[in-house]
Amino acid sequence: MPRPDRLPPFERVVATHGATVLRVCRALLGPVDADDAWSETFLAALRAYPDLKPGSNVEAWLVTVAHRKAIDVHRLRARTPVPTETLPERPASTGIPGSGDDELWQAVAALPFTQRAAVVYHHVAGLPYAEIAAILGNSTDAARRAAADGRAALRRHYQLETGTRR
Repeated sequence: MPRPDRLPPFERVVATHGATVLRVCRALLGPVDADDAWSETFLAALRAYPDLKPGSNVEAWLVTVAHRKAIDVHRLRARTPVPTETLPERPASTGIPGSGDDELWQAVAALPFTQRAAVVYHHVAGLPYAEIAAILGNSTDAARRAAADGRAALRRHYQLETGTRR
């Protein structure tokens, strides 16, 4: 058990939180960019780790770093054309022509970034809304609202697809 006045070894941090960070990266970016974002997250975290205060919530800190890496990937993706053999008949929702994610992740990917991030951070990473607010740079109420709006949009999406009404 690490002492409260010391940080655990970085290898233990990777072993403990690596799977959560990978799930967050996959949910925010999809399977193609997730591994690179995971690596970039831990490279950046390794550089900053010595300055982290003992007793900090390391998981929330890593999700914050992963969030910033995901924003970097989104910005890069918006500026980078994707070469293809043939042009698709219509634009792909994920930005990658011909990519075939499963239905849920396509619906999540279609959410506005803040809603997607709030849903992923809360339901995939298990973070409380106060920590999500710190990551997104807004209030706890705004983070809770973004997650609620994202869940509502997903419910509407599935109700329209199945034709069911409550």
